[in-house]
Amino acid sequence: VQLQAFGGGLVQAGGSLRLSCAASGAIFSSCTMGWFRQAPGKEREFVAAITSHGGFTNYKDSVKDRFSISRDNAKNALHLQMNSLKPEDTAVYYCAADRFATAHTMANTTPLDYWGQGTLVTVSS
Repeated sequence: VQLQAFGGGLVQAGGSLRLSCAASGAIFSSCTMGWFRQAPGKEREFVAAITSHGGFTNYKDSVKDRFSISRDNAKNALHLQMNSLKPEDTAVYYCAADRFATAHTMANTTPLDYWGQGTLVTVSS
């Protein structure tokens, strides 16, 4: 599976962005998918995950009321709708896929099977 994240940009605090991740490969629909982020000077952290058929999701506590992860298996696409953005959401966002992790274990599964290149999200105050 090859992954490419896009949709990042500069937004003011309180604004919204929708990230997308385009995937190639026949096994996309059988993978748990997730979003991670890495802020400047910090370690990469889990943001959200969704099971292969979209039935279960999991979120980092600080984003669960503001972000929404979804997927479209027919289009091999993963999305992250981010609302009420805060300056602390500024980071490079990465999409990832794993054949065996669940939405709840993906945050602590290392290494994950596939990673995409990141997309930068900058939230100004």
